[in-house]
Amino acid sequence: MTTKSYIKNYPRPQFVRQLWVDLNGEWDFSFDDERAGDAAQWMIQFPEGRTINVPFTYETQASGIGEEKLHPQVWYRRRITLPPGAEGKRTILHFEGVDYRAVCWVNGVHAGEHEGGYAAFSFDITPHLKADDDNEIVLKVEDSQSCTQPRGKQRWINENFECFYVQTTGIWKSVWIEQVSETRIGSVKMTPDIDRQMIRFDFQMEGLAGKKDLRLEAEISLKDQPVRTVSLSVDRDWLTVETSVLHEAGGPWKQSLWSPQQPNLYDVEFVLYEGEQEIDRAASYFGMRKISIENGQILLNNGPLYQRLILDQGYWADSHLTPPSEEALIEDIDAIAAMGYNGLRKHMKIEDQRFLYWCDVKGMLVWSEMAATYEFNDEAVARFTREWLEIVPQQYNHPCIITWVPFNESWGVPQIGREVKQQKFTEAIYHLTKAMDPYRPVVTNDGWEHTVSDILTLHDYVERGEAFLEMYKDKDAVVNNGVSFNNWKHAFAEGYGYKGQPVIISEFGGIAFQTDKGWGYGNQVASEEAFLERFSSITGAIKATPYISGYCYTQITDVQQEVNGLLTEDRKPKVPLEKIREINLG
Repeated sequence: MTTKSYIKNYPRPQFVRQLWVDLNGEWDFSFDDERAGDAAQWMIQFPEGRTINVPFTYETQASGIGEEKLHPQVWYRRRITLPPGAEGKRTILHFEGVDYRAVCWVNGVHAGEHEGGYAAFSFDITPHLKADDDNEIVLKVEDSQSCTQPRGKQRWINENFECFYVQTTGIWKSVWIEQVSETRIGSVKMTPDIDRQMIRFDFQMEGLAGKKDLRLEAEISLKDQPVRTVSLSVDRDWLTVETSVLHEAGGPWKQSLWSPQQPNLYDVEFVLYEGEQEIDRAASYFGMRKISIENGQILLNNGPLYQRLILDQGYWADSHLTPPSEEALIEDIDAIAAMGYNGLRKHMKIEDQRFLYWCDVKGMLVWSEMAATYEFNDEAVARFTREWLEIVPQQYNHPCIITWVPFNESWGVPQIGREVKQQKFTEAIYHLTKAMDPYRPVVTNDGWEHTVSDILTLHDYVERGEAFLEMYKDKDAVVNNGVSFNNWKHAFAEGYGYKGQPVIISEFGGIAFQTDKGWGYGNQVASEEAFLERFSSITGAIKATPYISGYCYTQITDVQQEVNGLLTEDRKPKVPLEKIREINLG
């Protein structure tokens, strides 16, 4: 476990600087249904009267507004004063998530814009600031019901339906500023290689023009014990260095690897010097772990990995997609572990970076899944691709992430079974993902109709174990399109076939107790005893099928009208967690 306690509450735990200011809290706010704000120059003369609690969206009770109707244009304003120590520094304004299109002004001057609801983004606002005065940040956000924007589980009509929920509009993740040096470390990509006992750092530097005698050091430690210090001269924007992490600090080498059983994290401090003067410092961490596939099996650190995952949509009753607190994130991870799961599939959502940090710390495996579009055309392709290519590098350094899932159940590619251009789109995303990260498996269309995919994942909500065993007794039939799923979907799209991939049942279960206030999969159950019997029946059947490498149960919590969680929406267990654990581990 990383020893850097100051990481807690920091919005970007994998790249921590000390000089920062949290901008969450009360902002001025206005709806702009008539789209009058630009003409009325709200970026200069903001309308008075209403406030909102950022980072919660106006649709949530936590925001202080709680209105679920779609407002396609909203505005925010926040006044800030620069903190002590900001003199001579650059000021970077960070938005961890704004849905969907954001335009920012600082002191009435355009500072930048960004499109995409799930990727983080930043603006250097230094040129627009007044050093000795209050400064004003104004943000306009445009949203829509368009199915060409990646929206995940957000509804595109005025009411909830099926498994689609209230939309998320505006700022929904943390906002913050940090002060940095003109010449600084822009980013670091960290790639472990456990077979060679090495870590590779790929640095992107910023502000090097006219600078000489620059030196960059990486100070690596484990459990407060120094491991290695790497030093290199800085003479270009991109730098790469590899170093051994073989050491005595943590005992035998294998005891220093990252895994669910031993989530060891190395601390690393990146320090940039000009001559002997320190001009930038950022703290981070990494885990030495390897995810690979050999002979139809998924391996973690070169050993077999059986994945017991749970579907996690990351919704809360009063705050929807935004976690109500860091403690709420920790409680969810702890509940998942208490039920005997070793991982989760984060469904149709790019989660808060602090969630991934705590998964790193606690050894919780994560499948990272992109939010879907629901139409296929050139605009949807461009929007999806652009945002996914932002997200992958933003999440790359987390050891907990072991699988990328860009597509799910043919959402956004509805004719993928036969239409070549939709198939080629998923192939392109697969290969682009592999170009940035060749080390993790990529699942191109989770559930069925796979094209190129490193894992064959299947969704099946058959209720009884007996029926499951009958359906899956012939592996050749299952993997070679001899068995159909959900309205005659098959494992592979036309023109593609099984090539020995591991097989995982990545959605099943979804059992709901009897109610007239929501739905689950299949028949509802009337008692705890009936629930546990059915849960045991289907889970046991999957575990008893020898060629299946793991499973993902639907789901951890209820979500609005979908009431098939093991916990309620306010995180109360429906059955004792230890009984779920006994079945998972039995």
